[in-house]
Amino acid sequence: MLKKLLGIAPQLEADGSYSPSKLALKLGTVDVSDFENIAYTKYQGKKSKILVIFTEQKNLKMKNGKLFSTGNHPIEALLPMMHLKNAGFDFDIATPNGKPVIFEMWAFPEKDEKVKAFYNEHTTSFEKPKKLGDFVENSFDDSDSYAAVFIPGGHGSMLGIPEDENVSKVLNWAHQNDLFTISLCHGPGSFLATTLNNQPFLYKGYKMAVFPDSVDKQTPMIGYLPGHMPFGLSENLKSLGATLVNTKSDKTVCLDRKLITGASPLASNELGKLAANTLLDALN
Repeated sequence: MLKKLLGIAPQLEADGSYSPSKLALKLGTVDVSDFENIAYTKYQGKKSKILVIFTEQKNLKMKNGKLFSTGNHPIEALLPMMHLKNAGFDFDIATPNGKPVIFEMWAFPEKDEKVKAFYNEHTTSFEKPKKLGDFVENSFDDSDSYAAVFIPGGHGSMLGIPEDENVSKVLNWAHQNDLFTISLCHGPGSFLATTLNNQPFLYKGYKMAVFPDSVDKQTPMIGYLPGHMPFGLSENLKSLGATLVNTKSDKTVCLDRKLITGASPLASNELGKLAANTLLDALN
């Protein structure tokens, strides 16, 4: 009762999951994003496509058994895509099983007309995405048409994706064909898929920006998460040989070879700019 009075009690949803508390939403979300509408010199070559791997799952089970109402963070997903679109790139949108994309709609910037317009423009693709296995089966021979793979963040990217063999195949395909891989926040959880079947970690020795476990451990105190995470992401990646370049959930972004990463939702705009400029420089 006291937590509810203080606004730090996670909010119960109809399906039994919990979304962030009123205080956590006030501290951790925005009505208008920091998107910069940059007029890039548009890419006009053949490698114009970017595969975006979204989550199709909503509820993440915490250590205490409570379910966190999650999905992909809309700002983390949409802002980088908006920059890449401005730079001349198109998107193939996929989920592991072809089910609709799940967003953390409680984090949607409701007063941001540019973000809303982009979201509405791609609604059909979000509702009817490609099945990732079909992409693996049908598009690997067409690597010359792709510039990058993008895995947005949000805690939902920890649901199923790190254990998905097709995610592992896609990341290895991108690596072998010299494509860029872009991710931020909890999206690098997808990188764990490259260790399936006792494979060596694909990004051993790489520098990357990732959402810190230390922050995930703190957020239950204000009701952002309804409990502690089932496992830590940043320390897991570090133990596999990644070098983490951030210790805070801030605007840090990182480019190491063909890997482009960002630390948190706050890095979404910076990641979009870095990805757009890096791809344009590499491909033009």
